[in-house]
Amino acid sequence: MSDQPPKSASARRGQKPPPAKRHPGERIAKAMARSGLCSRRDAEAWIAAGRVSVNGEALTSPAFNVTERDDIRVDGAPLARRERTRLFLFHKPRGLVTTARDPEGRPTIFDALPENAPRLVAVGRLDINTEGLLLLTNDGGLARILELPATGWLRRYRVRAHGAVEQAALDRLAEGVTIDGVAYAGIEAKLDRAQGANVWLTMGLREGKNREIKRVLEHLGLSVNRLIRVSFGPFQLGELEEGALAELPTRIVREQIGPRLAREAGADFDAPLREKPTKTRGAPAHSRPARERPGARRKDHASAVAGVGRREAAPPREERKPERKRRYFAALRAERDEAERGPRKRLERGAISDRKGREIAVERFQQAERKEMRGMAPRGPQKRRFEPQPPQARPRPDGPRGSKPNRRGGGRRGPKRG
Repeated sequence: MSDQPPKSASARRGQKPPPAKRHPGERIAKAMARSGLCSRRDAEAWIAAGRVSVNGEALTSPAFNVTERDDIRVDGAPLARRERTRLFLFHKPRGLVTTARDPEGRPTIFDALPENAPRLVAVGRLDINTEGLLLLTNDGGLARILELPATGWLRRYRVRAHGAVEQAALDRLAEGVTIDGVAYAGIEAKLDRAQGANVWLTMGLREGKNREIKRVLEHLGLSVNRLIRVSFGPFQLGELEEGALAELPTRIVREQIGPRLAREAGADFDAPLREKPTKTRGAPAHSRPARERPGARRKDHASAVAGVGRREAAPPREERKPERKRRYFAALRAERDEAERGPRKRLERGAISDRKGREIAVERFQQAERKEMRGMAPRGPQKRRFEPQPPQARPRPDGPRGSKPNRRGGGRRGPKRG
């Protein structure tokens, strides 16, 4: 007897066996993840622990399809309805790992997200020392479609590398390159500028293999010391601040993804939202909130990032003290000068005559006397007012014409003798 299993009738007739019967709906773990309750890995663990039931029967294997008509319960509570597909922009800082759980205990990107942010998954990965734009979504199916190389979305990076390179060497990367048996697809590379011992490059790739840019540039003799992702497909990093999270409007996401990718990902843009859309400072123009009304109170950063934005009771206003009237520097300077000069002085002008009858103009300063009341005479002795006198003719001394007074005796000298 032969040990081979008996062949079916269709196989004996040389016909292909019928395809396996496909059950409608989607996997139970995927349905639980789409509801935002947990990840697929956690859902499979919960199913193995007997915490999930469908139509009153506990599941023992995640290989089970469900539809919207099935009654799914987790720990006895009904599974929440699937929420709307949402997409977020996140400016990843350096030093964070793109994973939900790191076995080495390093900080992850999800540790940097707000506490009240929804459950999100990353679209692709960025190395721990790579910074820049990272897409996050609450739909695992959409994340899987967007990170596939077949989608054809271009990832653009700004690269700073140590060393020197020519543009001709970068142009050859467009044809693809094979390094250590690994074939890399064509890469767009442009030399922007040289800065000391470093060069700045702009590179674009559609495949995104592990450490692709660093390995390709090492093949050209460059050492990457900074890597920033500035765009992912149609979505730009823009002016999004480091560590900030911004949600894109549903209309923008629907238009940019397109009907084909949305259908392949199973995205649902019409489901209700469980919380308000997330908006944050530094988001792109199409995802920024409208201009605030004059006098409107700005939300704090944490509530704006999480999209909560609930109005809180205003704190009691403190009584403001009346502000002191400001005085101009000219008035203050005049008071200072007056204090230095002392009391006011009065200027009187007049004219006097010298011994030869010549008129001379004079000025006299006197201290001004203050009066207690208008119309009353000033107190104290009155000072004599200086009144200039008219010039008087000076009498001509006796003696012969041309004689001068004697310096010694006071007499006059006679005319000189010849």
